[in-house]
Amino acid sequence: MKIIVPEAPPPAAEIPEMHRARRGAGLRLGLLDNSKSNADHLFKFLIDGIRAAMPLAAVVSLRKPLPSLAADPGIIEELAKEADLVVSAMAD
Repeated sequence: MKIIVPEAPPPAAEIPEMHRARRGAGLRLGLLDNSKSNADHLFKFLIDGIRAAMPLAAVVSLRKPLPSLAADPGIIEELAKEADLVVSAMAD
């Protein structure tokens, strides 16, 4: 069990080691759409905002067939291989 005391300072977070060095090439963004309505609109706003802040080398967008099912392991593997960062979104 982890107890958080609001008055205490938060513990220092470890910064994960980057596995891919992509200096200057831009971020490869992965998107996992859960197939709910308006998720595509949410992703468009997200992509536009990220493009305004930094270069994107690629955007890989994959979609689950149904919101109630987990993503197929093949989809997860493809996103892990093709993207530096993956965002999964739900919308209605």
